Amino acid sequence: MNAEADALTTVKDADRKHVFHSWSAQELIDPLAVAGAEGSYFWDYQGNRYLDFSSALVYTNIGYQHPRVTAAIQEQAAKLCTVAPGFAVDVRSEAARLIAERTPGDLDKIFFTNAGAEAVENAVRMARLHTGRPKVLSAYRSYHGATSTAINLTGDARRFGNDSATAGVVHFWGPFAYRSPFYATTEAEECERALRHLEDTIVFEGPQSIAAIILETVGGAPGVLVHPDGYLAGVRALCDRYGIVFVLDEIMVGFGRTGRWFASEHWDVTPDLICFAKGVTSGYVPLGGVAISAAIAETFARRPYPGGLTYSGHVLACAAAVATINVMEEEGIVEQSARTGAELLGPGLRALAERHPSVGEVRGLGTFWALELVRSKETREPLVPYNAAGADNAPMAEFGAACKKGGLWPLIAGNRIHVAPACNISPQDVAKGLQILDEALTVADAHTV
Repeated sequence: MNAEADALTTVKDADRKHVFHSWSAQELIDPLAVAGAEGSYFWDYQGNRYLDFSSALVYTNIGYQHPRVTAAIQEQAAKLCTVAPGFAVDVRSEAARLIAERTPGDLDKIFFTNAGAEAVENAVRMARLHTGRPKVLSAYRSYHGATSTAINLTGDARRFGNDSATAGVVHFWGPFAYRSPFYATTEAEECERALRHLEDTIVFEGPQSIAAIILETVGGAPGVLVHPDGYLAGVRALCDRYGIVFVLDEIMVGFGRTGRWFASEHWDVTPDLICFAKGVTSGYVPLGGVAISAAIAETFARRPYPGGLTYSGHVLACAAAVATINVMEEEGIVEQSARTGAELLGPGLRALAERHPSVGEVRGLGTFWALELVRSKETREPLVPYNAAGADNAPMAEFGAACKKGGLWPLIAGNRIHVAPACNISPQDVAKGLQILDEALTVADAHTV
């Protein structure tokens, strides 16, 4: 047995014996053992290379192993590995400054967390304390994290096994013109009817009881749902009318993913709180946070904020954030993401939709897209049922296997493939990925009617 085979066996055996994987039936999974990664690729111990169209879990915005960011982490480790969050530290202050300079409006205070779910937890806590109200409204088609409040706020099926029905959460239907819950026939109708439904929900829940409305600026896990023009501005207006805190979850779409530093820039909307994570460090070291408006920050100017984390603003993570933001700025990665979406991914994916009967809709921005796979373009019936598993999910499983066989690592959710490569993916790799998708979609086409 050669060295690579020995290493593979060691890694797989230890994983099977000791690692408890998330969102999985432990005995029914066989995780790929990854040996290394660089740029837009990772590879296994057998030498198979995969073009990563998932950016891990939509966070390696600058690709794997960017030398300037890995060097910054190493330099920080040699200088100061860790210090308690109550101290002022140069790299933490610099990370906060760089983030605040890119947030909209007066969101100039940064509360650091370790990840996105903790950002959501703290944003909701801030909103409740600021308003003195208990309820939070969130959309059914949403994902906000796996901690207690965040999973109750989540609308998708991952909530089912965790829903305590005690978190003060009320769900509503957001706009989704392709499968309109409002029987709309145009984007404008969808927007108007969705806003009317949201205001009705506010009125019937009692505005005086509602602390916040939280929305993903672009719906991530539910299928790269790009809100129609006017919707986010309409939600902002409703929040102003009823004294509700407006929270935007930019955990997946911040830091260049949609071709802007924050996706809210596409619609010129400023929330009261922004939750961020993932791309802020390209995932090299875990970091998340909440960007806070002046009004909410003032609530805690002389009143202690009752929340904190042992590793809040961890210096290694902040060093990674500083380096990542500087790399993105100096290498024009945000602008590259916008160009890639407008000139390569958008046109290329729409061309696939024209060729393949299984592609019902293409939607996205920047380097964040989804193909909605259907059994029929006429009926729009999903290729697999909602929350499908086992035999019911076979068409998507076969499609995913075809992608991997071709050397493309996909991000599949329900009846969709999410196309989310590194924001700095090369045009050549975009073309390669689209070619592999073209071939793999013939597998999905076989299940159409």
